[in-house]
Amino acid sequence: MMDYILLGLGLVILLYGGKILVDGASAIAVKLGMSAGLIGLTIVAFGTSAPELLVSVNAALKGNSDISIGNVVGSNIANIGMVLGLSGLFYPILIRKSTIRFDYFITVLVTLLFYAISYNGIIGTLEGVLLFGLFIAFNIYLFRNTGQGGLGDNTEGEEEVEHVKGYSWLVAISLFFGGIVGLYFGSELLVNNAIKISREFGVSERVIGVTIIAIGTSLPELITSIMAALAKKTDMAIGNILGSNIMNILSIIGITAIIKPIEVSGEFLSLDYLWMIGFTLILFPLMRTKMRISFIEGLILVIGYGSYMYFLL
Repeated sequence: MMDYILLGLGLVILLYGGKILVDGASAIAVKLGMSAGLIGLTIVAFGTSAPELLVSVNAALKGNSDISIGNVVGSNIANIGMVLGLSGLFYPILIRKSTIRFDYFITVLVTLLFYAISYNGIIGTLEGVLLFGLFIAFNIYLFRNTGQGGLGDNTEGEEEVEHVKGYSWLVAISLFFGGIVGLYFGSELLVNNAIKISREFGVSERVIGVTIIAIGTSLPELITSIMAALAKKTDMAIGNILGSNIMNILSIIGITAIIKPIEVSGEFLSLDYLWMIGFTLILFPLMRTKMRISFIEGLILVIGYGSYMYFLL
C-alpha cells in the first residue's frame, strides 16, 4: 500500500513542481523583458514537458529504459486517444487548415523518425543530438513565425504573463529553484515506486511506463483540454496536443539519449510504436471530416484508446 501512496505523492509533487517551475521561470522572463509570445513558446511549452523529461532521464540513469520509452510513447498515444478524444466528446474541436498543413505534417514526420531511429534497438547519443538539434531548429522556426498561425499562435504566454507579472525577484527565483527540487524528488518517488510495483505484480516496466506513468504525466494536458472544451475555447486544442507530441520526442527522447543511450525492446517496436503511429495517421481523416473533432470522432479515439489498453493489459 505504501508503494502506491508514494507513487501518487511523487506524481503530485512532479506535476506541482512543473507548475511552479513555469511560474518562476515566466516571472524571471517577464522581468528580463521577454514577450508573451516567446514565453509561451519556450518556458510554458518546455515547462509543461519537464515532468516527462525528469521521469525519462531518471529512469534511463537507473537502467530502466522501458520506463523512459514507455513514458513518451504512452504519453503520445494518450494525448491523441484519451486527451483529444475526451475533449471532442465535450465540445467540437475546430481544425484550422494551417494545423493540417504544418502541425500535423511535422507530427507525422517526427513520429516516423522516432520509429526509424529506434528500429535497431537503441537510441544512441548521435540520435539524441539529431533529435535535440531538430528541437532547436523547430523552435527557431516558431519564433520567427509567432502569430502567423499553427503552433506559434497561442495565448498561453499572455495568460502566464498576466498570472506572474506582479511577482518579485525573490518570489520568482524561489519558485524557479523550488520547481527544480520538486521535479527531482517527484521523479525519484514516481520511478522508484513504479519499479517496485511492477516487480511486485510481475508486470513489465514497459506496461507501467505506457499506462500509470504516461497517463499520470498527461494529466495537465487532459485537464487543460477538457476545461478549454467546456469553455468552448477549442480552436488551439489540437495544435497544443500535436505540439506536445512533437516536443516529447524531440526534447525528452533527445535529451535523455544524449545523457544516456536508451535501449528499445522488441515489444515496443512490434506493439506500442505501431499504436502510436496508427493513432497519428488516423487523425488525418478524422480532422478532415468537416474540419473538426466532434462527438463521433472523439468517440472513435476514446474507443481506440480503450482497445489499446485492452490489448496491452
